[in-house]
Amino acid sequence: MARTPLGLAFAAAAALGFAVAMQAGAAAQAPAPAPTSDGTSVDQGIAYLLMIVALVLTYLIHPLDASSPYKLF
Repeated sequence: MARTPLGLAFAAAAALGFAVAMQAGAAAQAPAPAPTSDGTSVDQGIAYLLMIVALVLTYLIHPLDASSPYKLF
């Protein structure tokens, strides 16, 4: 089947029209709202940090308590 220049021009014009229509549809959509933090992730991060500090202090104090001449437990 031989393609005619008119058929090729029609296909190119249809593709260009479709691309323009898609761009217009994409521009009409509202942008997504910016993500906001309600503070729960910050609170959770602080809680994890405090738990790590408590764990490190426990492991640092425990050997000192075990070598103490006083029987605390």
